[in-house]
Amino acid sequence: MLLSGPQAAEIQSCVTIEYLNVSGQTLKRKVIRNALLCLGRNEHRELVLMVNDGKLQQKFVLRTLKLFTRFIQDGKGSIVLSPDNVQLLISNCPSDKLKLFMRTLLIKHEAGKQEKPVNERTRLLSGLPHLFETISPVQRKDVEQANAVRVTANAETPVKGLSNRGVNRGPQKRPRTESSENCVKDLQPRKKPVLLMPRALTLSTEQTLVLDTVLSGRNVFFTGSAGTGKSYLLKRIVGSLPPKSTYATASTGVAACHIGGTTLHAFAGIGSGKAPLDQCIELANRPGVRQHWMSCRHLIIDEVSMVEGELFDKLEAVARAVRGKDEPFGGIQLIICGDFLQLPPVTQASSQTKFCFQAKSWRKCIHLTMELTQVRRQTDQRFISLLQAVRLGRCTDEVTQRLMMTSDQKIERDGILATRLCTHKDDVDLMNERRLQQLPGDMVTFDALDSDPSLIKTINSQCPVGEKIQLKKGAQVMLAKNLDVVRGLVNGARGVVTSFEGSGKPLPRVRFLCGVTETIKPERFVFKGHGGTYLSRQQLPLKPAWAISIHKSQGMSLDCVEISLARVFESGQAYVALSRARSLEGLRVLDFDPMVVKANSYVLQFYARLRRERALRQTSLDPFLENKEN
Repeated sequence: MLLSGPQAAEIQSCVTIEYLNVSGQTLKRKVIRNALLCLGRNEHRELVLMVNDGKLQQKFVLRTLKLFTRFIQDGKGSIVLSPDNVQLLISNCPSDKLKLFMRTLLIKHEAGKQEKPVNERTRLLSGLPHLFETISPVQRKDVEQANAVRVTANAETPVKGLSNRGVNRGPQKRPRTESSENCVKDLQPRKKPVLLMPRALTLSTEQTLVLDTVLSGRNVFFTGSAGTGKSYLLKRIVGSLPPKSTYATASTGVAACHIGGTTLHAFAGIGSGKAPLDQCIELANRPGVRQHWMSCRHLIIDEVSMVEGELFDKLEAVARAVRGKDEPFGGIQLIICGDFLQLPPVTQASSQTKFCFQAKSWRKCIHLTMELTQVRRQTDQRFISLLQAVRLGRCTDEVTQRLMMTSDQKIERDGILATRLCTHKDDVDLMNERRLQQLPGDMVTFDALDSDPSLIKTINSQCPVGEKIQLKKGAQVMLAKNLDVVRGLVNGARGVVTSFEGSGKPLPRVRFLCGVTETIKPERFVFKGHGGTYLSRQQLPLKPAWAISIHKSQGMSLDCVEISLARVFESGQAYVALSRARSLEGLRVLDFDPMVVKANSYVLQFYARLRRERALRQTSLDPFLENKEN
């Protein structure tokens, strides 16, 4: 689906216009806190960028430009215009919109290089009235023209000191697809890659309704069973809100890393939250922490099922006290996501579990509760129905029989063994270490490059890959990051190390179950640490895959998984484990006992009430849904 013109050609953001001298020094600077940037064409059909501050309009003809997009994920970018010596610094722009804007600008500008430039004499003598028209949507012919210009430029740019003929350019980088999370890294490359057609983000009707509700400013809790696209929708929400006032958090470090945020405890700045309320307010009023609370307008909380109800009440009270506002949560918009029928809060064995929806402040904080029902991870309707029964704690004879029949399934293929999902972390570490040691051959160790080695504990808690990865030929591994969604190289994709290649430090070559064999290179994992500072780890996006804990598997889709449920100790744990599998054919359940399938009675009552409320308001939503479908 192609983007509409206004959607790709306009952004609302903070813009700093800098006028530079020939040495690149700033002579004059103008800051516009809330500016509208629009791409269009003037009376001579030249590409023009208009900056509107609500009173005056400034127009810049885009003859020669450079784009800087290193921090585009944070809603920041810059456009340098030459020979005008003007620099536009863009900030606080929703990242998804900025990506589309920059890509549209790049394609339109590159495609326009084939046209003859208008000289000053023609411009002065034309007598045409001044005009500004918003540019048309990017067409396929624009992309083809832009790529033709790039091919010509690459052919005419020889390697330094050598001619083009006979040049060995070395190994080529893996091509990225439009589905890649890093789709904008190629906006201003050294070797200009092929440009791709900008495409609209695909959201279901349910997901679109949630996003529209969030953008309307209402406090939303959206839920849904495993595989309904909650994490994907959450990323789209993060990318649609202004970065400076939006804080993305999650109950666990790994979940926070997936959405580019921080843990809820790190954001709140109140330690474990076990201290009395007065002490928590005092901690939150510390200079660095208070600044976050005051600047926050949109607070996102993922995996809310693992947040304890008393902590939620305490955070709500802290927000009101620190911000000095009596509105629920101090007037902060809440966007909360999770499935209470999955993993519950971690509590002491002697204390009773209290979920967030049981918190005293929950009802006054949440304006609307919405549920995603369309399962995307699995396509077999029989398997989906089985999982829904397990999710609700119902283990019929048919469900039991189907799961017990998988115990003899041979799901290994091409030397790729099934990943064992375990309930306890100690079992995972022991199995992975033992199986790696049993392999013949030399061990190859890969050390991570961290942005701040003194914060190794924080990085380890949030990064999905370790500071040290040890591999051998034949090691069972899984990807810990989306590399190429179209080719099946996604988070959780299973593979086996077939060899190590390359001069200097050899890199592992991995054969994946999806049929792709790829040399895996280090990737950068970026996430927020304490105080809002960005931390990063550069490491192979691989983790050992003989075993993984059920807690660590949340958000993953596994295509070859073996599950032992004998030691299940929490409600929802069996469901989380089973729902990681893409299909019944790729699943093997050992020592299955129907007694391990259980759901918390309070949670079942909560979802029953939710469905009753949804049925009551369904009639009011029908016209909206019909319009969306049309």
